[in-house]
Amino acid sequence: MELSGKRVIFLSHRMPWPPNRGDRITTWNLLRHFQACGAEIRVGCFQVPGQDEPAIEHLRSLGIEIYAAKMHPKTRKITSLLGLLGRDALTLRYFHDKGLLMQMKEWMRSFKPDFCLAYSSSMGWYFLQPGVAETGIPFITHFAELDSDKWDQYAKHAGPLGRWIYGREARSLLGFEKKLAAAMDLNLVVSPLEKTLFEKQIPGPRVEVLPNGVDLETFQPGPLHEREEGTLIFTGVMDYHPNVDGVKAFVEEVFGSVQKKMPECRFIVLGSHPLPTIQRLGTRTGIEVTGFVEDTRPWFRRASIAVVPLRIARGIQNKVLEAMAMGLPVVCTKKAFEGINAVPGEELCVVDSVREMEAPILKLLEEPKERERMGKAARKAMEERYDWAKIFQRLDGFLRSLKE
Repeated sequence: MELSGKRVIFLSHRMPWPPNRGDRITTWNLLRHFQACGAEIRVGCFQVPGQDEPAIEHLRSLGIEIYAAKMHPKTRKITSLLGLLGRDALTLRYFHDKGLLMQMKEWMRSFKPDFCLAYSSSMGWYFLQPGVAETGIPFITHFAELDSDKWDQYAKHAGPLGRWIYGREARSLLGFEKKLAAAMDLNLVVSPLEKTLFEKQIPGPRVEVLPNGVDLETFQPGPLHEREEGTLIFTGVMDYHPNVDGVKAFVEEVFGSVQKKMPECRFIVLGSHPLPTIQRLGTRTGIEVTGFVEDTRPWFRRASIAVVPLRIARGIQNKVLEAMAMGLPVVCTKKAFEGINAVPGEELCVVDSVREMEAPILKLLEEPKERERMGKAARKAMEERYDWAKIFQRLDGFLRSLKE
């Protein structure tokens, strides 16, 4: 189906603006594309009171009707834990909202959408409810990646209690993901690797690859003279467990050793909501923990190398794409590289473990010409493979395949 004049219901588990974290980058760009193509949009999502009101006003100023259910994270976490008394996945309880479900049903009756898209399996739950599921309208869930596998990874890195809770969540969520995928007209994931895992875990339902993109106009390389010698950078929300785990491992296993060989070396941890354990890292010599910043680009331009030391990861890491688009050489683990269409050794450096990051970091710090060469190759890779315009063409092809 062509998007011009179409009516679309779009659900996301977070406010889809501003595009300052991984999921919001994707949801905002999807909304931007739908609107640019002339679609009429209704957005259902969650808001954090006292935080997301400017985003609501911004979306409404663009002519997008939005229903934003209030989300008090601490309360939601407590109530979702009650799910341990039953069999439901805690994630689903966390994102259940009666008001949003009622609004969804009302939109189905009065707005009469041409198709509905949910970003994340937890929002796909709304498509399975009475008053929605039986309408015959095409439904799409953008899984991005299988959340059940993420919880399984958490279980493998946790202690006994964490292993039980995370393992239970992985099993419960996989059961739901199977049910959801079977009911969808189209399921989307972000990489061929995720598609392979999806087809292994959930054989049968249609699944296609829709990669994340990167805003190539916004994230452009700066002048080389702005680069600060010996400056490493990591970007990410710093209360998100995989980011916290990765940064702590990098400081403990790599950065101290690099500093001994290059005392002038600095490490910038750039991202909002740093936990106390991350804030304490900022008291160490050579480590700067920024907290929230309005614009990451000046910080990228200061850095010599972007490091992505993730031990737990799923999907495509936007932090890698943005650093490469900025012309920065990237040193990352295999986990952080999974799903990215780039050439190790040519367009970025990929190693098996956090500890192994030291050697390529030292090599790049010692060889400015190689940093420059790899940065240019990284930028070219993003232009060729991760331009949003090309990704939207792929999405439009999937939409044309749906029955109107």
